[in-house]
Amino acid sequence: MLMETNPGSFVNLEVTDGNKFQYLFIALAASIQGFSYCRPIISIDVTHIKGKYRGVLFTAVFHDANQQIFPLAFGVGDSKNDASWTWFLMRVKHVYGVNSALVIVSNRHRSINSAVKEVFPQAFHGICMYHMLNNLKTKFKYKTKELEQHYIQTAKSYNLQDFHVLFYTLCSAVPRVKEYLESVGLDRWTRSHAPSRQYNIMTTNISESLNAEG
Repeated sequence: MLMETNPGSFVNLEVTDGNKFQYLFIALAASIQGFSYCRPIISIDVTHIKGKYRGVLFTAVFHDANQQIFPLAFGVGDSKNDASWTWFLMRVKHVYGVNSALVIVSNRHRSINSAVKEVFPQAFHGICMYHMLNNLKTKFKYKTKELEQHYIQTAKSYNLQDFHVLFYTLCSAVPRVKEYLESVGLDRWTRSHAPSRQYNIMTTNISESLNAEG
């Protein structure tokens, strides 16, 4: 029905062998047409569906030329596991193709990392800097304003010289974070180390904002 009333859209419904709902993917025609005019930086997120029928809602979002939220695709699955994320991203790839300059920004969920590596191995996968901050607070049980201030200043620094000064200050204040942050990859959560094609998009705010409306 959607593809008849909105020509150019893509819908994929998948059911189990018992003819029960399993996955749904929707990409509207306007999103498909508009993507070629925007920077290939996709923010992905997932949220739980509340109500009689449980499951999760996947979203892929990017900024349009006016820096407004532009929905790319929606998906519905049973849970945020490896299979669901891989299925969703495979449909994104099918509709939008492969772009050598593609950047994907998300949180550090294990299933997202696994799916991105499998479906978009050529893409740069950045981590939302605010999710990283929450990970630090949880992992190191250090929730003072000092950690937050030093971390955000370090993540947002524009050049390597400022980064090294701020990173030293951060690690001096909370010594245990150095090894952890370096193991994640400095390029994945800092502006100074990120590839230029990321265009300073360092959070998943746009996809989370869309999910919050649901």
